[in-house]
Amino acid sequence: MAAHGMQHCETTALGVLLRHEGIDFSEPMLFGLGSGLSFIYWDSKAMGFPFLGGRVRPFELTRNLAAVLGLDLLVEETTSARKAWQNVAVHLDAGRPVGLQLDSYHLDYFTTKVHFGGHVVAMYGYDEEDAYLVDTAPQGGAVTTGLAALARARAERGPMTARHRSFTITAPGGPVPPGDRIVPAIKTCADAFLNPPIANLGHRGIEKTAKQVPKWLERGDDPREDLPRAAALMERAGTGGALFRNLYRDFLAESAQLIDSDHLRTGHGLYAEAATLWTEVAALVAAAGESGDAKTLTQAGAVLHELSRIEREAMRALSKL
Repeated sequence: MAAHGMQHCETTALGVLLRHEGIDFSEPMLFGLGSGLSFIYWDSKAMGFPFLGGRVRPFELTRNLAAVLGLDLLVEETTSARKAWQNVAVHLDAGRPVGLQLDSYHLDYFTTKVHFGGHVVAMYGYDEEDAYLVDTAPQGGAVTTGLAALARARAERGPMTARHRSFTITAPGGPVPPGDRIVPAIKTCADAFLNPPIANLGHRGIEKTAKQVPKWLERGDDPREDLPRAAALMERAGTGGALFRNLYRDFLAESAQLIDSDHLRTGHGLYAEAATLWTEVAALVAAAGESGDAKTLTQAGAVLHELSRIEREAMRALSKL
């Protein structure tokens, strides 16, 4: 069982499931073909601090990827822990790896104890006590967790959780070349980004963030903790840093080697610029938390304003493919 842990949980699990079917794509290619890039600014009275996300909702990437590559995606959900285990064991016993969506808080090997119900892992085996999983490279790649801990992680309820969700992927026609699937995946992503249904998504979400960030010192109970944590989430949970922009930049670079297009080269150049600026925003947010200086957040707002323009321009170019 070749266990490559990648940067992002969902693409890591998809990599394992697809390699079993003889399909071996890079992580940026999986992310891009799954139209994974997005943006969300989320805040509500119930939240301690706003959340910034750089990707589509959990599991949407998996559904997108299966659709664009013509794969058979079998998804099972249940409220019964016993049935949930049977759903997984039947595939594992037949030698097929299974994807699981669960809450990472309960996993034995997980270094950061925070509830995240949209975490995805691939499971490839088990014994009397442990489950054998593949998680991201930062979490250790090939890892084990106790079966009881796994059951708790799968049963957890709350934001972004799914009811004991497990899934398998089969490629009915065998390995799939990515070439002719790239353009539809890029256009789907660009269209969603350019025409968001609400103001806190896509390019409008980045613009909204630009207006809100300067007020962040007043927003939380403890800016010295809230702001550096928000910055760390942007850089580290925003996989590979820069809220998933690095992955999309690399996907566009890989695509440009397969497809000769000025629109694609333009999009790639602009996303390379955006990735650098997102890292700068995170550094400014962290610095504001440490210094308590609102001027630093005003600077972050100005960079975000510029990012909204750059990413909109990039997606406009890519939508013309």
